[in-house]
Amino acid sequence: MTNTYDQLLRRLPLTPKVWLVTGVAGFIGSNLLETLLKLDQHVVGLDNFATGHRHNLEQVKHLVTEKQWSNFKFLEGDIRSLEDCRTACNGVTYVLHQAALGSVPRSLQDPITSNEANVTGFLNMLVAARDAGVERFVYAASSSTYGDHPGLPKQEDRIGSPLSPYAVTKLVNELYADVFCRAYNFATIGLRYFNIFGPRQDPDGAYAAVIPKWTASIIKGETIWINGDGETSRDFCYVANAVQANLLAATVNSVEAINQVYNVAVGDRTSLNQLFSAIHELLAQRIPTLSGVKPSYREFRAGDVRHSLADISKAQRLLGYTPSHRIRDGLAESMDWYVKRLAMA
Repeated sequence: MTNTYDQLLRRLPLTPKVWLVTGVAGFIGSNLLETLLKLDQHVVGLDNFATGHRHNLEQVKHLVTEKQWSNFKFLEGDIRSLEDCRTACNGVTYVLHQAALGSVPRSLQDPITSNEANVTGFLNMLVAARDAGVERFVYAASSSTYGDHPGLPKQEDRIGSPLSPYAVTKLVNELYADVFCRAYNFATIGLRYFNIFGPRQDPDGAYAAVIPKWTASIIKGETIWINGDGETSRDFCYVANAVQANLLAATVNSVEAINQVYNVAVGDRTSLNQLFSAIHELLAQRIPTLSGVKPSYREFRAGDVRHSLADISKAQRLLGYTPSHRIRDGLAESMDWYVKRLAMA
């Protein structure tokens, strides 16, 4: 029996559309680009390379056919410029808005820049997409919106107070999207990502996410730092699941599914200690000299919540979302990619 996403994957190549992916040179953006081009879609990409990388686009180029790559139009621009947003939205059917400045620590250190990208940039994109007559605006929301709400699993209609400037910006995104739907009848859907990981996630820099950072550190023989006691837990979600949620959200026909936010996760809880053990084991299978590595512990990180676990039943019911990868499956694919890129460097 085929699921909703399998049916969509068969249907899309028969009716190519024009998709705008903002943040296209980033981790999630480049994975969306790869999937859409392989489905023979036309893609416009917008990026300013603040956190994205040209080599991500080059990697996608080598993973698709020459004809598929010719369906990609790249615009170097900034969502903080309304003019750039208008140029990018021209003739577009669906917007997949991924561009943002991520990271809780970054926002605590520099809240003004995070606000400019994540709030002003978001509003620019909403205005440009609305004025261009875009059919659907799908945007990257965040599990940080749940803030200090203690309940587990996290359900979309129960949020607490934000714990960081980054969380504030992502909550404001949801408020603006809701207003645009109500005031202008503009169709929006928000996807609250829970710790997305996978190939092309940057292991470098002060704000690198935990999985690529630990993976790179183990391979390079660097100290592995765990914040707190290692029992902090997250609902880690492989990037293929996020890609699926974006495509389903852009094309869902149900009126009930529009102007909603959805958790994008797996519904599994993994502690940092468990995560380290899994990464270490998978790497040691591929590079035997890496066996015996131990982590080091330090203080808890400011702005972090203790536990996070998603209820994905709403996305399953209204979007037909069915995660294709559990954490172990996603980690295995990710380790293959990182070993190839980092161990051979």
